[in-house]
Amino acid sequence: MILALILAPVLAAFALKIIGAKNEPLRDRLLRVFTALMFVGAAWMLAKAAREGEQLLRLEGVCGLGMNFRVDSFRALYVCVACFMWMMTTLLSGEYFAHYHNRNRYYFFLLVTLTGVIGLFYSDDLYTGFIFFEVMSMASYPWVAHEETPAAMRAAQTYLGVAVLGGMVTLMGIFMAYHELGDVSFGALRAARGNPALNVPAGLILFGFAAKAGMFPMHIWLPKAHPVAPAPASALLSGMLTKAGLFGVLGISMNLYLGDFTYGCIMLSLGLVTMLVGAVLALFSTNLKRTLACSSMSQIGYIVTGVSAAVLLGEEGSLPASGALTHMVNHSLLKLVLFMAAGVVFMNIHELDLNRIRGFGRGKILLHIAFLLGAVGLAGVPLFNVYISKTMIHEGLVEYIEHLRAAGGNWMPFNIGEWVFLFAAGITTGYMLKLYICLFWQKNQDAAVQARYDALNGKYMNARSAFALMASAALIPVFGVFAEKTQMWFARISASFLQVEPIGHVHFYSMTNLKGGAITLVIGTILYLTVVRHWMYSEKEGYIDRWPRGLDLEELVYRPVFCRALPEVAGWVFSVLDKIIESKLVSQYLAGAACGVFRTLDRAVEGKFVSVFLADGAVMIFRALDEMVDKIALFLRELLFVSRADMHREKSHSVFIAAACAVADGVFAVANFFKPAGKKRSVYDMRYGNRIINSISFGLLLCAMGLVAAVVYVFTKAGMI
Repeated sequence: MILALILAPVLAAFALKIIGAKNEPLRDRLLRVFTALMFVGAAWMLAKAAREGEQLLRLEGVCGLGMNFRVDSFRALYVCVACFMWMMTTLLSGEYFAHYHNRNRYYFFLLVTLTGVIGLFYSDDLYTGFIFFEVMSMASYPWVAHEETPAAMRAAQTYLGVAVLGGMVTLMGIFMAYHELGDVSFGALRAARGNPALNVPAGLILFGFAAKAGMFPMHIWLPKAHPVAPAPASALLSGMLTKAGLFGVLGISMNLYLGDFTYGCIMLSLGLVTMLVGAVLALFSTNLKRTLACSSMSQIGYIVTGVSAAVLLGEEGSLPASGALTHMVNHSLLKLVLFMAAGVVFMNIHELDLNRIRGFGRGKILLHIAFLLGAVGLAGVPLFNVYISKTMIHEGLVEYIEHLRAAGGNWMPFNIGEWVFLFAAGITTGYMLKLYICLFWQKNQDAAVQARYDALNGKYMNARSAFALMASAALIPVFGVFAEKTQMWFARISASFLQVEPIGHVHFYSMTNLKGGAITLVIGTILYLTVVRHWMYSEKEGYIDRWPRGLDLEELVYRPVFCRALPEVAGWVFSVLDKIIESKLVSQYLAGAACGVFRTLDRAVEGKFVSVFLADGAVMIFRALDEMVDKIALFLRELLFVSRADMHREKSHSVFIAAACAVADGVFAVANFFKPAGKKRSVYDMRYGNRIINSISFGLLLCAMGLVAAVVYVFTKAGMI
């Protein structure tokens, strides 16, 4: 059953692609049936795991090290959540994509990505998880690039760049951990807890997972990808693919570092910064989906804060660990609802700017109810789902502060962290108020536009879309009111994966906890009335984008470094190597010396074979090395995501020296760069290739470099070097 659930989506992807080429309505019906069956199968696996315990599956020899899968209650729970999200977004997709192009492509990669997600969450070791993590990352790239506009392609470029870089760094960490332990299962990590030799590998592994989760400072893809991706895809990117990253963070943190003070402090700092930066970005945003994307970054910060508090408390960290787990589930559900609601807005008016969508929701009862439930849920209003999970995370942080006070430790930095937590939660209320009031209470500045919006009342979504939206939204109050039977059950069955004791009864509605919730709601209301309405909004101009245009981490740091600084440095280094290779010392003297040696041998043996074949062979080797250096230079010069639309590739009319140069060219033919005819070769004379080829090729190059470094590391540790 495990293997069937993993492989079924990718097999269905190929089958439905063939069907969709001939009969799109049939493909859509079969897709809806298939995702529903996947949810039923995932729910059955969850019930079985909760009732009978975990199941194991080992595929010996697959991908070299074999693949290991474990279905415990936590893994089964999150696969169930994933299949539910795929089912609901598929119901909305039929209407949303009614007038879109490349629907067959979207549905194909939708199902391939589901295989990656299920395989990742069922994985029992880092190597298996990495394979499916990469399948998921690469298959979801077409979601971001789906509209193929310049903005979509640039966002997809960023998304793929982060995915490739993060994945290769993670792979390096996995190789290093495997060398140290001989095993990269979560059980082996747990047994190696406290081993300082694993700090560097663990840091590398965490880098890739944290990048996919959207943690600061690798969050740059989130605000760029969500606004340009189709809304159903945005719901999955935010609600599920970020959780795939958190799965790795949880696996490393709770198995390898539980009780580690230094690691806990580092993760707490990253969590608080991610939480606060994401909330501020969302408050400043004037785009509906970008606001929700930045909100996702902020909520990831809450989850990381819960994980860090659990690490600091060690085996007593049941409360924050349970809060982190339930907040993962809650956030998945909330972003499913809110992005589908944003999709309903976009598929009707094809706008996301707050000034243009203002007043769209007036009179649209179902959309109003669904969005309001999502807004109050995300803001942490009591009786709704997020109030429960945020309360557990907050109380876990307070519990650690009290522990430090009792032990006479320095608790003040953690107390500051608690207020950052409350303030960020208040900002959440502020930006959700902004969206809600803009959509459902304010009127559009243009009366004719408002009249057109009002004319859509009653016919802005079909019955399937309405069911997907309302059925998902209905779970928000259910998870809040019946928290003991839903969220607390999720936490208890996941305790073994989290390496903590099952959580006991929590007084969620005590005066202390209600006071914390009230503080965040008051802060948010004040921020909305002062900052949003009096600084970011005017009756004449509407919502004003106050964010400094130059303050963009990607444009300020990442692109200058990766697109200009590194290529320039690499180009200079390899130009020096190029000149050395092309110098007379190498190309003439050494080759001539080799020829002289071989001619001497020729005279000794009195045969022509040595002088003709070996001497020419020496020349071929030096020329081949010369060509290979050029090719490496071309890779590092132009494959770092440099966009030069005004440049074009030219075919080469040069002929390489015999078979050796053909081999050298074949090794680097991935990027398909050649020398221009009739020009002197130079590493600065290069042509720009396809973005996808560039990104993937650079990733392959990094992988190769990483493998070389790994081999050197292993040989050094073994005493062979």
